[in-house]
Amino acid sequence: MSQLLAKAELTPTQMKAKLNEFMQKIQLLSDILSLDLSEVQADHIALRINDSELAKLAHSEWQKEGKVISQARINGRPIIVLEFDEPLDALHWKIECLELPYPAEGKMYPEQSWEHVEFVIPSDATTAEEYLEYLKVTFPAFRKDYASLDSKGVSIKLSSPKGEGERVNNPTVAFKWQGVCIKLHPHTLKTIVQSELTGPDLDPSESGPF
Repeated sequence: MSQLLAKAELTPTQMKAKLNEFMQKIQLLSDILSLDLSEVQADHIALRINDSELAKLAHSEWQKEGKVISQARINGRPIIVLEFDEPLDALHWKIECLELPYPAEGKMYPEQSWEHVEFVIPSDATTAEEYLEYLKVTFPAFRKDYASLDSKGVSIKLSSPKGEGERVNNPTVAFKWQGVCIKLHPHTLKTIVQSELTGPDLDPSESGPF
């Protein structure tokens, strides 16, 4: 185990110890959004790391907890997806996958820790704008409170991030509040990874750090 990773409190054991506290913040944010996510699939959880060397060390250590199922590039940086041997259990949810983005050039997080959880709410929407409208129809309480979210300190971002080789659009609606983030999208990460496998330049068997 790397002392550098332990000093940064980013080892898998250290991160698991922080999980329940982080998920309680996720629960609080979902309450503010008037979105009942207790029965919704928590698709994956993401780390935020500022240093490339720490990201490599974390990548190596987390591989002992599961298997890498994707190494894609999104906006020019590697993003690792790992499926846990045993899902992470927190509050109402069992989380099957980890997203570990390598640092983006010029971007620094105030804290290196858990960053967001992505939940799957299935939909046929192909754009983030369509998906947001679908969410408003599906969750009337969310629609009612949507206009007041800004005054509550919640920032909202619509996007459709797509990795090289991905064939499935996965529009995303993200809500950020006090350092935690909930992202909603219509397709599971495994579905997106499966679409990558038809890409021309990706080999899912290559699981070593970048």
